[in-house]
Amino acid sequence: MSDLRAPLNPPRLKRKMGLVDFLVQFRWIIVIFVVLPISFTFYFLTYLGDVRSEMKSYKQRQKEHDENVKKVVKRLKKRDRSKDGLVCTARKPWIAVGMRNVDYKRARHFEVDLSAFRNILEIDKERMIARVEPLVNMGQISRATVPMNLSLAVVAELDDLTVGGLINGYGIEGSSHIYGLFSDTVVAYEIILADGQLVRATKDNQYSDLFYAIPWSQGTLGLLVAAEIKLIPVKEYMKLTYKPVRGNLKQLAQAYADSFAPRDGDQDNPEKVPDFVEAMIYTPTEGVFMTGTYASKEEAKKKGNVINEVGWWYKTWFYQHAQKALKKGEFVEYIPTREYYHRHTRCLYWEGKLILPFADQWWFRFLFGWLMPPKVSLLKATQGEAIRDYYHEMHVIQDMLIPLYKVGDALEWVHREMEVYPIWLCPHRLFKLPVKTMVYPEPGFEHHHRQGDTHYAQMYTDIGVYYAPGPVLRGEVFDGAEAVRQMENWLIENHGFQPQYTVSELSEKKFWRMFDAGLYEKCRNKYGAVGTFMSVYYKSKKGRKTEKEVEEAEKEQAQLETPEAEVDQ
Repeated sequence: MSDLRAPLNPPRLKRKMGLVDFLVQFRWIIVIFVVLPISFTFYFLTYLGDVRSEMKSYKQRQKEHDENVKKVVKRLKKRDRSKDGLVCTARKPWIAVGMRNVDYKRARHFEVDLSAFRNILEIDKERMIARVEPLVNMGQISRATVPMNLSLAVVAELDDLTVGGLINGYGIEGSSHIYGLFSDTVVAYEIILADGQLVRATKDNQYSDLFYAIPWSQGTLGLLVAAEIKLIPVKEYMKLTYKPVRGNLKQLAQAYADSFAPRDGDQDNPEKVPDFVEAMIYTPTEGVFMTGTYASKEEAKKKGNVINEVGWWYKTWFYQHAQKALKKGEFVEYIPTREYYHRHTRCLYWEGKLILPFADQWWFRFLFGWLMPPKVSLLKATQGEAIRDYYHEMHVIQDMLIPLYKVGDALEWVHREMEVYPIWLCPHRLFKLPVKTMVYPEPGFEHHHRQGDTHYAQMYTDIGVYYAPGPVLRGEVFDGAEAVRQMENWLIENHGFQPQYTVSELSEKKFWRMFDAGLYEKCRNKYGAVGTFMSVYYKSKKGRKTEKEVEEAEKEQAQLETPEAEVDQ
């Protein structure tokens, strides 16, 4: 990673180092001796719990599910709206996988325990549907489905990411240029509303408005207790092609688009469009673009083919393995499908390099790689307020969702304002839906016939900006909060979106300039969420929520209730 320290932009003023810099520099001691052993123990116990669940019949799991739903309904009905705080889950504030601490839970609130909802309820091979509870994670469901030669259409890379988080928040994978975001692959939601009523929402039943409003709502419309998600047939291996590309950032952006979006507009042709797409920009002039297609075991094991089992703990971290293409040129290899899905888990993309600077070395991988990765929740729990503030100012964990044709402009902006490398690129479709949801394509996009677009979806790209900015690595002054604020303004101006798991500097007014509130607010009123669940802005905003803030939010939300809304209920 030494290439990241090259002074690519004009130097800034040097920053004075303090005690917190020392604590961050040697935080690896806590990570190795505290976080990693606890993480491994937690992962192992979770795995045993998953195995125990898999040994139960689907009938038994459904019976337990029904009993747990009744407990949640009973708990909700005990809430006194005039005395108790707003409803939220009982998970501790630091447990969420996202780097944003769940500050609103530090204020007065009414807890509902959903910790039992972590079972796969059914794998329906005829309907090609997986019915799962919200705390089922990606590692758990891929372990159950891939041996059947089945998979979720979109499998987010990190094992720990849960179905509920990916639905209510944001989920993407290298197959999203075909299937859209994770929430686009859901065919039904089972939701407990504020009054304790259990409903099933689909795109064509009486709760269709709720169906379209749930994604990105952060659990502020109701409590998700199950979801039915699309399955697709898969093969045993992923045939992955690594292609190095050199040029300026605009040229890299065009080569990235060309890797999966035919210039003739034939975007739905499987002969021209790969099953998986991913790109990593390592410097302002170098990137490696990866395209994958499913392959059978027979094809993968043909003489001369290279099989790379990237899931073993001692293997070179995936992003560093891909970087080898810059020296050796284009190459092809076959990766077991499930191992490919979770290729970024062990090193947390490249964040592992900052957490443990030597963890990518061969000796550490061989001796201790089996302990990786540290749980993000435990990293947050052990960082303390000072280190937390340091990361907010000196670190970037952001995703920019932008139209494909603006990727070059976005890369130049990130280089100029943040200078963060590597950068992750992953395309996804943003569908034109019957209603306007919180995130939506550019109006009239279908008339421009741009590369990657179809008449029913606009092609977007996630630009993942995860690492310490160049100025921070060089010991220079860097205002992280201001950089994020400027990034959010750029997104608003360019019809882009920022996933809400990240840190936001937006005011409420600007937040609703980035997202559309129409359907969301309508559903909040119609289904009694106002005065029961905190608004998505207050749940997502940066900073600790005081008791006073929560009370004021409750009053503001209660004022939004109208007689018409009560009639609708």
